[in-house]
Amino acid sequence: MEAEPPLYPMAGAAGPQGDEDRLGVPDGPEAPLDELVGAYPNYNEEEEERRYYRRKRLGVLKNVLAASAGGMLTYGVYLGLLQMQLILHYDETYREVKYGNMGLPDIDSKMLMGINVTPIAALLYTPVLIRFFGTKWMMFLAVGIYALFVSTNYWERYYTLVPSAVALGMAIVPLWASTGNYITRMAQKYHEYSHYKEQDGQGLKQRPPRGSHAPYLLVFQAIFYSFFHLSFACAQLPMIYFLNHYLYDLNHTLYNVQSCGTNSHGILSGFNKTVLRTLPRSGNLIVVESVLMAVAFLAMLLVLGLCGAAYRPTEEIDLRSVGWGNIFQLPFKHVRDYRLRHLVPFFIYSGFEVLFACTGIALGYGVCSVGLERLAYLLVAYSLGASAASLLGLLGLWLPRPVPLVAGAGVHLLLTFVLFFWAPVPRVLQHSWILYVAAALWGVGSALNKTGLSTLLGILYEDKERQDFIFTIYHWWQAVAIFTVYLGSSLPMKAKLAVLLVTLVAAAVSYLRMEQKLRRGVAPRQPRIPRPQHKGPLLSHGWVTPCPVGALEVVVGGQVRSVTTLSRLQP
Repeated sequence: MEAEPPLYPMAGAAGPQGDEDRLGVPDGPEAPLDELVGAYPNYNEEEEERRYYRRKRLGVLKNVLAASAGGMLTYGVYLGLLQMQLILHYDETYREVKYGNMGLPDIDSKMLMGINVTPIAALLYTPVLIRFFGTKWMMFLAVGIYALFVSTNYWERYYTLVPSAVALGMAIVPLWASTGNYITRMAQKYHEYSHYKEQDGQGLKQRPPRGSHAPYLLVFQAIFYSFFHLSFACAQLPMIYFLNHYLYDLNHTLYNVQSCGTNSHGILSGFNKTVLRTLPRSGNLIVVESVLMAVAFLAMLLVLGLCGAAYRPTEEIDLRSVGWGNIFQLPFKHVRDYRLRHLVPFFIYSGFEVLFACTGIALGYGVCSVGLERLAYLLVAYSLGASAASLLGLLGLWLPRPVPLVAGAGVHLLLTFVLFFWAPVPRVLQHSWILYVAAALWGVGSALNKTGLSTLLGILYEDKERQDFIFTIYHWWQAVAIFTVYLGSSLPMKAKLAVLLVTLVAAAVSYLRMEQKLRRGVAPRQPRIPRPQHKGPLLSHGWVTPCPVGALEVVVGGQVRSVTTLSRLQP
């Protein structure tokens, strides 16, 4: 059997006709230089280009999955630790035995105040931080602050818990604004890599049509929120596998509770001051906190190692070069846009509903009637319902844009009406299945709300110069709503439901009015983004000189070349 010829012919080897190949060109040492160093004759440029952009698309998917998993682990650790910490600190015996006269309730109140009040100032510094550090590094820094909050629980004192809670409050809005910006940018990059052939004759990529990245954005937001809502289930693992073994049953904790649900006042009025049968050992608590700390560190590594940059270096330079004063002012100037003004009620409701799920349904209806030992399972039902329903947002690929957002509002509207007239009886478990159904359905509405709002903002404001400002405004209003709920925690349940109902109706009507204006073609009034002004060392040393027409002249290889903007220069 004859041996197969080698796949890649060796330079200098004799061809089938001795020292000459089939075209009569001499081979070996006498071969022309082009034959030795030229491109491989079977090289397929189109196939290599296709493989290159396929790797780019896979890299974008890797970025989205890493950011989603990092957000899930971060909030799973944060919510789980906070929940376990508040339950332990609520127990009167635990406080007296372990902390004595340290004033732990006062420390907890100041810690919650730091988490809820500090984000009110986030509108002043969030865009500046995102432009200074960059989108990816702002995500990493914020996740690191969450890990810092976890680490301070090894030594629970005023000077550890309260400063870390204030730092955490400062990081909430930057984390969410940078994450929303990051997911939107990944959808735009995926569209760019999927349509890489749409170029003009000079090889410069044309500006894609408005909204062309919307299908990818919808898919990526559904992936992100399906991961994120699982954080509520992950947060219950410390309670299910550790804390539940130390809790009293409902006959002890609910002994003095008289009314639940719509007839209740404040949070768990009449709840027993002692909820722990035995006190957990300090060594066991250290083990649990060490596991949570390891997971928080893993979330930091995911964001650091697997999340790629949102912008190219030259784009980052352009984003920062509009001037720090303009960056500070632009969030306030965007209020001129009627689209944002019409969406503000939905931003506020988005903050109301997520906190109502954790305090209203889980505590006012759930724990108040079926006991603290079932709190974890109620939140798991909410988490799984929300995670599964996040994928329902993919129906927006075929349905009109308002349908998912209005459908989520409709689910919450029906549930709010039902909860307004329902008062479960304390210590009665026959109707506990209704609580699980209500928690899961509320999760469905929450998922449609969060996915719909984030996707809508990414579609309406696809300019890369605006995305961090828009998501900052969105999550700042959410923080304001959460702060309002924190202040009104002692109100009767009927008052909370009434506020929730009025806000929901106002949000749905305002949003539909905005869509009507868009269909009529009413042009929004957007603030002007100043052109980048590059005043770095390149200008001072004469390497780059501004041209009268706004172009730049760059010295490359001893020759002066002109480009339209600095962002055309590839790194």
